[in-house]
Amino acid sequence: MAQTIRRGGKGVRRVAAQRGAKAKVQTARKQTGSAIGHVLRVQPFSEETLHRILLTLILGSAAVLVWTVANVAGVPALLESQVARAAHGAGFDVKRVEVRGVKRMSEQTIYEKVLGQRDQAMSRVDVAALRETLLTLPWVKDARVSRQLPDTLVVDVVERTPHGVLRKGDQLMLIDETGHELEPVTPARAKGMFVLSGDGAAARVPDLNRLLDAAPALKPQVAEAEWIGNRRWNLTFKTGQVLALPEGEDEAAAALLEFARMDGVNRLLGGKVASFDMRAKDRTYLLVPGHADELAEEQRDKANAKAKAKAAAASSKAKE
Repeated sequence: MAQTIRRGGKGVRRVAAQRGAKAKVQTARKQTGSAIGHVLRVQPFSEETLHRILLTLILGSAAVLVWTVANVAGVPALLESQVARAAHGAGFDVKRVEVRGVKRMSEQTIYEKVLGQRDQAMSRVDVAALRETLLTLPWVKDARVSRQLPDTLVVDVVERTPHGVLRKGDQLMLIDETGHELEPVTPARAKGMFVLSGDGAAARVPDLNRLLDAAPALKPQVAEAEWIGNRRWNLTFKTGQVLALPEGEDEAAAALLEFARMDGVNRLLGGKVASFDMRAKDRTYLLVPGHADELAEEQRDKANAKAKAKAAAASSKAKE
């Protein structure tokens, strides 16, 4: 019997190759599916939650992209301008400024910083930047700026408290308890106020406060303090008497306490002693005005008495 062979049919090798490829694809699908399933089984959330997370990430990325494009196109600035126009149309403009907490400084200084916001839409007032501007004023320790709709800016000020006067050459400068300079003052206004002097004294005010706190009984009696040679303090009391303290915070505090004890026992303040020098560790030197002259006069009197006694004795011998 004759056989017919069709040309172009699939060969044995080709069929085997196709079958091998299908087997590999099926094996890969099984492995991939098992790996994904393993991940889904291990993770702490469900497949639905995972889909939500992926969707959130996609939407978030899209929002960031839209916002970036909007910024480049100037959309936020346009929206802010529209909001400001709407606020202006509704009467939400800065018409009044209310300042609170000012007792010592001039309110005019505050108004000069704030009145630049007049007639602006409330939405355009940068209260944070305005607060930073107010903090540059010497008297302002802290400040808060708030909007009081529809048309008022409220400025709450915390003022610095004057602590004393710093002598800078021929000028007197009012300072607070940290040594921060507030404003120049006249001698008449500075009368009776605590006075500091000496190079670098302003930076040492907190240290001086701690030193005086060590002797609370003496603190109200101190009228002046001079920072000497960037090393130590000389204190001048209201009686005009001067106390020279040693170097070092601990040493100065100990000497001041000892002086307070001696004053409590012997009432040194208000006495004849003009100055007390406690720079030596084991002794205190006292300076009494005119005491040297008194000693010299006593020495002269003794010498004269001795000379007279000798003369008398010589005269008595001569008579004999």
